[in-house]
Amino acid sequence: MALIGRLIVIVFAFLAACFVAGLIVVTAILFPEFSDLGNGPIDQGAFDVIIGFGFIFVSGFALIPALLIAVITEAFSIRSVLAYAIGGGVVGAACYLGLVPFDPETFRFEGIVRRHLEILTGAGIVGGLVYWLVAGRNAGRWREPSSRLPPPPPLPSGSPR
Repeated sequence: MALIGRLIVIVFAFLAACFVAGLIVVTAILFPEFSDLGNGPIDQGAFDVIIGFGFIFVSGFALIPALLIAVITEAFSIRSVLAYAIGGGVVGAACYLGLVPFDPETFRFEGIVRRHLEILTGAGIVGGLVYWLVAGRNAGRWREPSSRLPPPPPLPSGSPR
């Protein structure tokens, strides 16, 4: 029963991390548009749709690598915030590098945009921190036996039982 509850927490934490990472990616990519005052205000409805697509993009590309990180941290009961930040950064960089063409003859990625790599890596780090806040602090605790209450203190002598 504890495993089912833990799986629900992991799914919720993954969705929360993907939402925050998607919000960061969309905001950082659109920042040049936000800073141009000549365009006027941005339509809130369009911004909500773009955030939704950012969430879908991040959750779709990050599902398998993030699942791998979650399985490793649950299996070894890793609860360090630094491990989740590094894992999130690796997942973010892997998601970006998965979209960039790779030349196997020169063993190089062709056409890397450094700003985009930094944005996705940073979004992955923040997503890893959000995952740690929701689920990572208690990784592996579902396997530990529940602690029993200590026995009550002894009754004073001469008191009725």
